[in-house]
Amino acid sequence: MSTVELIVGLGNPGAQYEQTRHNAGFWFVEEIARQQGAVFRPEPKFFGDVTKINWQGQQAWLLKPTTFMNRSGQSIQALAKFYRLTPDQILVAHDELDLPVGAARLKTGGGHGGHNGLRDTIAALSTPQFHRLRLGIDHPGDRHQVVNYVLHSPAKAEREALDAAIDQAAHVLIDILRGDFAKAMNQLNRRAAN
Repeated sequence: MSTVELIVGLGNPGAQYEQTRHNAGFWFVEEIARQQGAVFRPEPKFFGDVTKINWQGQQAWLLKPTTFMNRSGQSIQALAKFYRLTPDQILVAHDELDLPVGAARLKTGGGHGGHNGLRDTIAALSTPQFHRLRLGIDHPGDRHQVVNYVLHSPAKAEREALDAAIDQAAHVLIDILRGDFAKAMNQLNRRAAN
């Protein structure tokens, strides 16, 4: 059982994207950093903003790539290579069209489901075998509307549901960091049911 030593939030840099659905991954790592009093700093060699946390005795890097979504893998690969991390030590948090708003699910491996950040990460790591935290944003109902949908801000109630999902995921973070995904998934599903 490998411990998770890098948590990546997927999103797009820049103020115009800050509140868009596609930045749900950023929101997750920002919330974890906030709870730890950790501050992100630009790290050019990793093409992203980085900070380190100590979560109940488990240390991990938090990374927000500044490469734009479709080049996320460049940033993830740079940090993973520098610290000699394997894909099973990486958790990638991202927005998920195939889950309802407010759902948070853990998954290991699988395809990219059309998500450009995941597609580039799979290519950069040469494997899909990394962990994912999928934060539901729902689907606009028409695939032609997806780009416009993910690059817009959620309604207030949707954002509150997303924040609640992020909070639920933060509650199981210690199990994730310890590599106990079965326990983390159970807890997450149980919390979702309540």
